[in-house]
Amino acid sequence: MELYSVLKDEFKKVAGRIMDEHIAIVSARTLKAKEAIGTPERDDFPLLKGKEVMIEAIFRDAKGHTFTDMPGQFEGTLRDIIELPLKNNFQRALFIASLNAVMRFFGFIEGTVHCKDKEPSFCARRLVETVRERFGSPRIAFIGFQPAMIEQLSGHFPIRIIDLDEDNIGKKKFNLLVEGPDATDEVLSWCDIILATGSTCVNGTITKFIGTKPVIFYGVSIAGVAKVCRFERYCPYGH
Repeated sequence: MELYSVLKDEFKKVAGRIMDEHIAIVSARTLKAKEAIGTPERDDFPLLKGKEVMIEAIFRDAKGHTFTDMPGQFEGTLRDIIELPLKNNFQRALFIASLNAVMRFFGFIEGTVHCKDKEPSFCARRLVETVRERFGSPRIAFIGFQPAMIEQLSGHFPIRIIDLDEDNIGKKKFNLLVEGPDATDEVLSWCDIILATGSTCVNGTITKFIGTKPVIFYGVSIAGVAKVCRFERYCPYGH
C-alpha cells in the first residue's frame, strides 16, 4: 500500500486548492473497443477480445486512460477520488485514470490516451530497437499479454510471458508458452530485464516488479505513476 500512499500524497499536491471546487469534477466511463484502440491491423488485442476494457477519466479538457478488468462509471470531485480506499481493481482504475487526467491537465505528463489503428504495430516494431539499443540481447520477462509486442520481440530475444488471463495460461502464443503468476519468481530470476504492462498499477501487482531487475513499463495506464515514481515508461504513440 506504500506505493499508493505516495501516489495519493502527490495527487493532493497537484490538486491543491481545487479538490472541492465544483469545476473539479472527474467523470469516468468505459470506452468501447473501437473508441480505445480504433481499427488495428490485428484482432487479438485483449481490448478487442473483451478480456480488458479501457476506462477514460476526464478532468476539464484532459483525458486519462487506463486498462482494467473491473470497469464502471463514476462522477465526483478530486477529493472523492483521492479518498477512495483502493481496495479493488475498480477503485484503483478510477484513481489511476484520474491521476493521469489531472497530471495531463497541469502539464506534468503526456501520452495519456491510447494509440489507435496502425500505431500499436508501429509501437511494437519500435520496441525491438529500443530494447536492443538499451540492453543488447537480453532475456526478457514479459508481463501481460500484448500480442504485437510479443510477436515482434520473440523474433529477436529470448522471452518468457507471464499473464493473469486463464484463457491464455498454459497455451502457446507465437511458439511461446504463456505462464501463470505462480511462475513469476522463477521467470524474474531467469530474465535480464522486465517489460511489464502499466496496468500492474491497477491490479496491484506492480510491487513485484520493482527493485529487482531493470524494468520498463509499457502503455498509457502507468503515465502518472511513472512520473511520480520515476519509473521508465515506453509509450511512444500515446496521445
